[in-house]
Amino acid sequence: MRRTTALASLTALAAVLLTACSDDAEDTPNTTITATPGGSAPTTEATEPTGSGSSPADTSTPSADPGPVKVLATVATGLAAPWGIGFLPNGDAIVTERDTRRVLLLQAPSYDVKQVGLISAAVSAVESGGEAGLLGVAVSPDFATDRMLYFYLSTAADNRIVKATLEKGRLGTPQVILDGIPNGVIHDGGRLAFGPDGYLYASTGETGDGELAQDRSTLAGKILRITTDGDPAPGNPFRGSEIWSFGHRNVQGLAFDDQDRLWASEFGDQTYDELNLIEPGKNYGWPMIEGRGGQKGYADPQVVWSTDQNSPSGLAWLDGHLWLASLRGERLWRVSVADGRASKPTDFFVGAYGRLRTVVATPEGKLWVATSNRDGRGQPRDGDDRILLVNP
Repeated sequence: MRRTTALASLTALAAVLLTACSDDAEDTPNTTITATPGGSAPTTEATEPTGSGSSPADTSTPSADPGPVKVLATVATGLAAPWGIGFLPNGDAIVTERDTRRVLLLQAPSYDVKQVGLISAAVSAVESGGEAGLLGVAVSPDFATDRMLYFYLSTAADNRIVKATLEKGRLGTPQVILDGIPNGVIHDGGRLAFGPDGYLYASTGETGDGELAQDRSTLAGKILRITTDGDPAPGNPFRGSEIWSFGHRNVQGLAFDDQDRLWASEFGDQTYDELNLIEPGKNYGWPMIEGRGGQKGYADPQVVWSTDQNSPSGLAWLDGHLWLASLRGERLWRVSVADGRASKPTDFFVGAYGRLRTVVATPEGKLWVATSNRDGRGQPRDGDDRILLVNP
């Protein structure tokens, strides 16, 4: 377990929120690519410096053909900023709510919502006025025997990863496995995913301080790879470190494809959001580069979007495609992947359901997509927040 002093508290960073872009780029101006009708979002002047990435030839543009993707049903309504979703072996689902700090169990097949726990140690975004709170969740690959769930949460001192058992419909006392991850009013990362290797991957944000993303002595602005006890996983690229990759601004989407490759969706600043293929030890360029810079020593994204079209949070893999949930862009993106190359981004449901935070593949081969309109930045609609069942 790593125990270090957090570099900045939520309170100390409150002023940053007034001048820096949000995790979902709602305060960034429109850029060179115009969003399609229906995907509108408010824009205000931002003062955070832009990166220096160049515009790639394959910058994504919205598709005119919506294809066969459609919403089949509404799984749940009346939620409050749902953030993490994980499926249990029996088909039930665990859902975290960022601001209420509730852990919910949606019981198959009706998916009735039941509260199974409240992680009171988390500092909610309602209290902090920012993006902190109860964020990602991951289900143990051995859940059938160990009954273990893993959570990423923000406290007043730091971001941390905890684990707790789910027994007889109640969540046990959380046990800290990794703390000392720097926290902030903005850019807290928060996604968790177990890899095919059995290790836990976690995304962290740089808390609004871009220089931390390049500093390998801190866990901010990184993707981490750890054991279920919170130790650096064997084979990590930097000896004795939890860090798997660095140079990230704010990754909130992690997904493994069918070839065990790790992909990440990342919020840009004022120009480009990114989809990255993650390789161990690579530097993804922030804050020197936003988008594709083509500079030696930095890994370029495979697909970029203008920030008004995307602001990607959740990421899922299903049937040869990556699926990105878009906050400011208010749409679901599908990206084809072949031989480790991502291409052909296509958008769906533009503006139809508002801000989309999380997308996950279901055990039956469909998608759950969670809205995020009751997070203080969206415009709630009747029934929000909700989880939609999508046929891909």
